[in-house]
Amino acid sequence: MRQQLRPWAAATVLLLGDLVASRDAAGAAGEGLQVHITCFNFETVQVTWNATGHPGTNLTFFYTFTRGAGHRPCTNYTLWRGHTSGCLLAARDDILYFSIRNGSRLLVSRSQWLSDYLKPGSPKDVHFRWLQEDVLVTCSDLPYGGLLYEVQYRSRFDAEWESREATTCNVTVGGLDTQKCYSFRTRVKTTEDQYGPHATPSDWSQVTHWQRAELRDSCEEEPGPRRTRFPKFILISSSVTLLTLCLLLLSLWRLQRVKKLLVPSVPDPKGKFPGLFEQHQGNFQAWIADTQNVVVPLAKAGGLEPETPPEEALLIHLLKTEPEAPASSGPACLQTGEEEAPGGSPQLPPQAPQGGDRVFLGDFAFVMSDNSYMML
Repeated sequence: MRQQLRPWAAATVLLLGDLVASRDAAGAAGEGLQVHITCFNFETVQVTWNATGHPGTNLTFFYTFTRGAGHRPCTNYTLWRGHTSGCLLAARDDILYFSIRNGSRLLVSRSQWLSDYLKPGSPKDVHFRWLQEDVLVTCSDLPYGGLLYEVQYRSRFDAEWESREATTCNVTVGGLDTQKCYSFRTRVKTTEDQYGPHATPSDWSQVTHWQRAELRDSCEEEPGPRRTRFPKFILISSSVTLLTLCLLLLSLWRLQRVKKLLVPSVPDPKGKFPGLFEQHQGNFQAWIADTQNVVVPLAKAGGLEPETPPEEALLIHLLKTEPEAPASSGPACLQTGEEEAPGGSPQLPPQAPQGGDRVFLGDFAFVMSDNSYMML
């Protein structure tokens, strides 16, 4: 026997068909509309959209948390360039039914679990308890589960953050160096198996700096006796100055060598002519007249005092019967046996020797007459 379809079942099938058809139509109309949902700690939900396909248009948002109930319009819009771009709602752990319209035209119609877009709140009342080389980080647990409490830390010598996690806000960080300063920060993460891939971690808490259970303002400088840092610019400027001075001295030294090579120095006459400038004020003729008759004494062998020999006259006496030569034929330094020529007589110009005997002394030639002699 063929069973008849009850009237209420047929009505249900027709309603479902209409709902699917309306959603398909809304999806086709809102293909260019991107919707983003964020649920802040199950307290506030923010729905935003990118209305690039509808420039200069104020879109309207309708929502409800009860299936089948009438949609209410949004009363707290967010604006972008003077037009609606989102809506802020009071949230709860429930399903959100919403639609977005452009006037009477339906653009988007959806229903979403708000927990799928959860962003937990940041940890509050964070405390640090130091136990020698370990530190215990505690905070207030959030009123719902499926969370991970993460603590990150690093010293001023570390390039990246180290991380520790726990299912409750009671995280122990061990193996710390008590001589170092550490920075800490905490946040809350959602587990993907409970909240899905679209949930996001909370914001980081404020970074705090600790060393040996002492709260510090910063870890940029290690505590201890302050050491005067040598400024880098002073070091650089000193190096540049020193290098410039060395190059200057080197260039001067090279310049002196080039100058000596191109322009040889004139020797000082003081070393070659003693007494020329000290006694005669550079008068060379006076210096010559004063030094031409200087005889250097000879020192005796054996280191004894030099002995000045008595002056002896060298006599050259020739006796020959030859005609007398005129007295003026010889040089002025020749003298007869009866008289001596005065020492201050002027010299006569040299003449070739004539008549009488010739006597050679070195490069000098003398003509001698009878009964004449020469004294040197």
